[in-house]
Amino acid sequence: MDKEFLDQIVLVTGASRGIGKAVATAFAQQGAKVIINYLGQDAKAKETLDHVEAVGGKGWLYRVDLSRLDEVAKMVEQVEQEIGPISVLVNNAAAFNREPFLEVAVEELDRVWNANVRGMFYLSQQVARCMSKRRKGNIIHVSSIGARLAVMNRSVYCASKGAMESLTRCMALDLAPYHIRVNAVSPGVIRTDGLLDGMPDPAMQEALQSYVPGGRFGEPEEVAQVIVFLASDAAAYINGAIIPVDGSLGAREAGFPYQTKQGKE
Repeated sequence: MDKEFLDQIVLVTGASRGIGKAVATAFAQQGAKVIINYLGQDAKAKETLDHVEAVGGKGWLYRVDLSRLDEVAKMVEQVEQEIGPISVLVNNAAAFNREPFLEVAVEELDRVWNANVRGMFYLSQQVARCMSKRRKGNIIHVSSIGARLAVMNRSVYCASKGAMESLTRCMALDLAPYHIRVNAVSPGVIRTDGLLDGMPDPAMQEALQSYVPGGRFGEPEEVAQVIVFLASDAAAYINGAIIPVDGSLGAREAGFPYQTKQGKE
């Protein structure tokens, strides 16, 4: 079976676990050389690298804080010069905040915004400048159902994902002349460490799964397969799109059943 991404370089941010790990593995299965970006979880990142190599791929670990623009620029320069041209960028890394709106400090707003928007913007810009010289490339953002579905105690996170989706459309227009496609996936409730950390009560998990029309949490691999498709030649005429991967949760009314009147989980 032909591997569509054979020897192409794919940079995946936040690839030490969850969706990022699944994305890195899925591209490796298609022959890609995977740049595994992560922050602060060396052991988890090594696990991702092991998965990439187990399916016959090649991987490189880059511990880089996306809120540090100097580190971002250095990573892109090193990859382009020492490994090769980046064909696909998957912006998956994300910072979270789970506080009620009235309690969010400006410093916390800055932390989440710098990671989810500012860092993503700058990394995409650096990579796109390289891609534009080759007049080919794919950039895929991992957004969230929170960009369009109101969730209590997630104002900062949801706002950052709304910005990401707006950037998806704007970047697609600006980069189309360079044959760089920009799309996004918008996952619903996916079974990741991040989701389960924020929802440790099994009763909450069960209530939310029963609320999803599909009746269950999504799996990281299901999101990864959509991302691989968007980067493939089969999706050559898809640009500026935001693809829900949410088991129809986005089609329901806002508000999850585990929320209380106090807005606490």
